[in-house]
Amino acid sequence: MLDFVINLLIFFIITAVFVKATAVQVNRPTGFEQPNEDDSKSIQIQVLDNGEVWVDNRSIDVRAVRANVERMSAVHPDAGVLILANDMAPSGVVVEVVDQVHLGGIYNITFTTTN
Repeated sequence: MLDFVINLLIFFIITAVFVKATAVQVNRPTGFEQPNEDDSKSIQIQVLDNGEVWVDNRSIDVRAVRANVERMSAVHPDAGVLILANDMAPSGVVVEVVDQVHLGGIYNITFTTTN
């Protein structure tokens, strides 16, 4: 009986599939601020502490981020996205904004926090 249990254990260990967890790649900022002449071309999206999302100085729904990003990237094809998230903003809303930006076709995303 013990041999049977050991054989089962060995079988399950050998046939186990090891799944590699994927993560979001984040470019962490350095300790100093670099001058950037492309700030005017970046698409700024602000996430407030109450979960509101602002683009072009107007409040929009999270689901409308993709359409706004697609429209703005048509004007500036090489533009990146700057997400200005309040430090108390819900992380779920920030993740939804990032997902919508990716669906809009932009993968160059920079994060910053505000108080």
